[in-house]
Amino acid sequence: MKAVKVQYTVQPEFVEENKKNIQKVMNAIKARPIEGMFYTTYQLADSVTFMHINVAVDGETMSKLNDVEAFTQFRKALKASEPVIPPKAEDLNFVGSSVALFE
Repeated sequence: MKAVKVQYTVQPEFVEENKKNIQKVMNAIKARPIEGMFYTTYQLADSVTFMHINVAVDGETMSKLNDVEAFTQFRKALKASEPVIPPKAEDLNFVGSSVALFE
């Protein structure tokens, strides 16, 4: 299993556009699911920081997210917005879950 957390802080005026762009990504994944991948996004309490968690059966499956056009567009828009804190990816080590993610 591979898990990655990406966190970044956007300019306040970009918050709503970022949320819309994230929703486009989610809609694209729902329309064409990536088997073996669980992808979620959260907005932190400060309202300008976002955290994405991607869990997949392996790195190859996780990399399929890069084939989603909406994700490519999301990344371009985020970069162009000049985030206050740019995206930082961190690998996560799985310890346990209350539900079976992949079987």
